[in-house]
Amino acid sequence: MATVNLTPQVDIRRAADRFASRYDWLDSHHSFSFGPHQDRANTHHGLLLVNNDDVVKAGTGFDTHPHRDMEIVTWVLDGSLVHQDSTGHSGIIYPGLAQRMSAGRGILHSEKNDSWRLAGEAHQDPVHFVQMWVVPDENGIDPGYEQLELEHAHLASGLVPVASGMAKHDGEAAIRIRNRYAALYAARLEPGRSVELPDAPFLHLFVARGEVVLEGAGELAQGDAVRFTATGGQRVRAADLPGGAEILVWEMHATLAA
Repeated sequence: MATVNLTPQVDIRRAADRFASRYDWLDSHHSFSFGPHQDRANTHHGLLLVNNDDVVKAGTGFDTHPHRDMEIVTWVLDGSLVHQDSTGHSGIIYPGLAQRMSAGRGILHSEKNDSWRLAGEAHQDPVHFVQMWVVPDENGIDPGYEQLELEHAHLASGLVPVASGMAKHDGEAAIRIRNRYAALYAARLEPGRSVELPDAPFLHLFVARGEVVLEGAGELAQGDAVRFTATGGQRVRAADLPGGAEILVWEMHATLAA
């Protein structure tokens, strides 16, 4: 991790321009290089390496697979996701539940959409979630798992620290990540409601649901993202449309060394 001399920049990335992996059970869109989709000019922003926007059909999912030395945060937008891992943790992730898995020196886990098992054959609902990866402060730590539910009223009140390793969020963030330079915020915005972005060397704004207007940049649709460098303080307002909007914002005070 490193800090560098930075030039202020606001880089808008449209949803349609993302890498996509489509199978009969999965529709996945990748903000950064991922799997077979590799672009040396698009590997990360700040400390964020993965921002995957996934829809998984009922009765399917990601079979058991390994991870190492990564802080993985999962945020469900619709449906439910069943998590199981090799440390003995298991749980159901649903909208408003923040989940973090520290891969550490090595972990195996699976993620399945078992809505039909949980609610009966009549409920064949897909699960829609965003999974985000940041590097830890150090490699080889013990694997770990944490989750906590956030009330809708809290998420509707403004930018809420969902996952953080920053000292300023001690006792405030829903879950901890093992990176002292990074924090994830979420907000559910009613139509016309706005929030102010933090000021940081690196920010990543992702429109998870609905449409918003970014001060100085204009309209952003669902799936659009913005990479901010050496700037912040702009306001993000939900468009005047039914349902409002939901946004995810990473504040980062370091970047990966070149």
